[in-house]
Amino acid sequence: MSRVAWLFRPLSPRARLSWLAVLLSMLIVALWPTVAGMVEIWTRSETFTHGFLVVPTALFMIWRERAALPRVALRSEPLALLLIVAGGLVWLLARLVEVAVIEQLALVGLCWTLVGLVLGRAMLRRLVFPLAFLLFAVPMGEGLIYPLMEFTAAFTVNLLRLTGIPVFWDGTFFSIPSGDWSVVEGCSGVRYLIASLFLGVIYAYLSYRSPWRRLAFIVLAAVVPLLANGLRAYLIVLIAHLSDMRLAVGVDHLIYGWVFFGLVMFVLFLVGGLWREPPGLASEPPRSASAGRRVASAQGGHALPALGLVLLLAWPALAADLERPRPIAPLVLAPLSVPPGWTTGPHFTEWRPTYLGASATLEQVFVREGESVGLYLAGYDATGGELVNSQNLLVAQKHPRWRMPHQAPRREVLAGASQGLIESRVQTPEQTLLVWHWYWIDGHHLANDYLAKLHEALALLLGRGQYEAGVVLHTPLVLDPERARARLRDLAEALRPALDTLLEAPQTR
Repeated sequence: MSRVAWLFRPLSPRARLSWLAVLLSMLIVALWPTVAGMVEIWTRSETFTHGFLVVPTALFMIWRERAALPRVALRSEPLALLLIVAGGLVWLLARLVEVAVIEQLALVGLCWTLVGLVLGRAMLRRLVFPLAFLLFAVPMGEGLIYPLMEFTAAFTVNLLRLTGIPVFWDGTFFSIPSGDWSVVEGCSGVRYLIASLFLGVIYAYLSYRSPWRRLAFIVLAAVVPLLANGLRAYLIVLIAHLSDMRLAVGVDHLIYGWVFFGLVMFVLFLVGGLWREPPGLASEPPRSASAGRRVASAQGGHALPALGLVLLLAWPALAADLERPRPIAPLVLAPLSVPPGWTTGPHFTEWRPTYLGASATLEQVFVREGESVGLYLAGYDATGGELVNSQNLLVAQKHPRWRMPHQAPRREVLAGASQGLIESRVQTPEQTLLVWHWYWIDGHHLANDYLAKLHEALALLLGRGQYEAGVVLHTPLVLDPERARARLRDLAEALRPALDTLLEAPQTR
């Protein structure tokens, strides 16, 4: 038989499984840095240790479907080739700008696509739950930490007030007569949420056959831990308050939390058992005269999975080429010219933002009518660190002096154009600052992390984007926030042309 004829030879079920094993193995090998990154996080983070159980659990779910799988028609899916291209492109862009969670989601998506390519849509539908369970292998949820911290603080403060305890509340910080409290990352409830969802999905799969009952229980498993975490925080503060800060303030603080979580999960499963379905209650696929015999299609033959393998291997090869070090001019941030109406002045605060691995920094203070505004630039080039990074902070969460009780996105009209930025309030007992910060990437002023990463990726693909910067403006905040905003707005408008020129200059060398 000629090679051309072999490519279009009908695939037996065994040949399809062999192709699927080859494709999934090559996916792991080709995208090994992404896989290794996931495993490294599972190893060092208690929040994501469950990642080691995801693949075995998904395989167990597939094994439970073994009686029905032989009746599913196998048919190669040509559309999956386009999805391999799309998934590979997403992986490549995420790889270039170092967005690990998108890389890892693209990896899981490619797993689904390869199953569809070789076994077809009908098998994908039959295995939708086990395949969707693979999403738990992706260590994600960091974006929920700050909103959950705010929710937990609000929930706790309102319960304390209902209890009759007076509370002074400022963002994620609050004070009661017996002491000061703050909601930190460990109290945000994100660990509760992830653990509850992981266990809840397994319970839903094992206990129900109806997709609606499964979905209802999964939603319940997401909502209950959020409320339970708020109640846990309230009880810890209440116990500490009633015991004159002797209980629930040290290690027992954590012990109470996890014991409480165990009780919550027990009650959740107990309630879920009230509408548990006996195995096999849901309708099975209709049996035909050929029941028990797998239906196969000759469409595509060996050609489709072979082409899928070529497309799959193209993306890591392209990534390796684009990630090759290229010579660039060193980044130099020269002081900006002083705008009309402003003068230079001395530093008025000890506070500095944290930008790890910056290639160059610039600090200047501008004064108008006795009021100061500070500028901090953190410049990055292609050989330095990462600008858009969760470790780049205005204030470290457990800083011994500074704290940040407020942070929110804001839009301002600067130099005739609407611009997004992040407004924050940072303070010590002696000083409060109003801070605006945003990113400068390839000539664009951006505040959203996801848009910033997208612009980074597009700039790299177009051969630009070797230089970028974090822009921070800060000014003292006394009583009038609007007056402080006006100072920041006026200086930002005055500096924007010079700022663009400074950051674009290295690109033209």
